[in-house]
Amino acid sequence: MPNINDKTYDPSPAYSVAFLGLGVMGYPMAGHLARAGHQVTVYNRTASKSIAWCAEFSGASSQLGAHAHATTPRQAAQSADIIFCCVGNDDDLRSVTLGADGAFAGMKPGAIFVDHTTASADIARELSVAARAKGLQFIDAPVSGGQAGAQNGLLTVMCGGDANAFETVKPVAMAFSRAFTLLGESGAGQLAKMVNQICIAGLVQGLSEAIAFGQRAGLDMNQVLDVIGKGAAQSWQMDNRGKTMVADKFDFGFAVDWMRKDLGLVLDEAKRNGARLPVTALVDQFYADVQQMGGQRWDTSSLIKRLK
Repeated sequence: MPNINDKTYDPSPAYSVAFLGLGVMGYPMAGHLARAGHQVTVYNRTASKSIAWCAEFSGASSQLGAHAHATTPRQAAQSADIIFCCVGNDDDLRSVTLGADGAFAGMKPGAIFVDHTTASADIARELSVAARAKGLQFIDAPVSGGQAGAQNGLLTVMCGGDANAFETVKPVAMAFSRAFTLLGESGAGQLAKMVNQICIAGLVQGLSEAIAFGQRAGLDMNQVLDVIGKGAAQSWQMDNRGKTMVADKFDFGFAVDWMRKDLGLVLDEAKRNGARLPVTALVDQFYADVQQMGGQRWDTSSLIKRLK
C-alpha cells in the first residue's frame, strides 16, 4: 500500500482540529490532516492507539502547535475548530458526541463536527438538532474508498448539512479526499452512502457469478478480466478485486461484518421509505452465508466463496 507521505496537499489555512476514532480509516485520515499542516488532537477508545499516532506523526509539525492525545472526546474537542469522527455505528457515535464527556460538551460555539461514520440517517438528523441547540454545526460525511482510499488520501465523501459549514470544512477535508460533495440537508450524506452500498452489493455478486462461471468453463479468468475490463463490464470492483477473487485471496479490504452492518442500515431505511430492494436483500443473506463460513473479516469480494 502506498505510503501516506506520497500525498501532496493543496494550500489551505491551518486549523486546530480533532479526530475521534483511529481505526483502519481514521488513523490515516488524521495523519493526512497532520501532514497537511493542521494541528491535530486525537482521541481513541483504546488510548494506546492515539499515543502511537502522536508518536508517528510528531514530525508533521503545525504552526499552531504540537499534535496531542486526549483522554476523552470532550477534551479533544475543546480547542478545535473542526472535529472529525470515524467510529463504528450509531451507538458509538452517540457515545463520543453526547453526555458529560462527549465532544458536544467541549466544543466552542460555532465549531463544526464532521462525522465520517457510516451510520443511519436518523442519527445524523438527531445529532444535527443536538448540535444546533448548542450553537454548533454537524455534517454527516460518510466515505467510500476503503482502507486504501484512506491511506492514499483519495476518499469520496458524501455530505449532508449546512452549506456554510460545509464550505469551511471542505478545503481541510480535501487532505484525505479526492471528492467532498454536499448533497443536501442533514442525513443526505448517509442516504447517499446507502445508495453506494446498494450498488456495490449488486456489483460484487455479479462479478462473483461471472468469475465462477468462467472458471467452470475452463477460461483463463485473469486474461478474460483484462479483456472485459476494457469494455462495458468494467468497474472499480473488477479492477481492484477481480484478480484477487480469481486467486481466492480475501484477507484484506472491507470486512463482510462491516458490509452486513451497512446493508442492515440500507434495508431498515428501505422499510421506512418504501423502496423495494429484492436483490440487495438477497445479497445481504449471501453475506450471512459467508459469515457462517467463518468469513466475518474477509473482504466483501469473498461472496464468490459461496459459489465454489
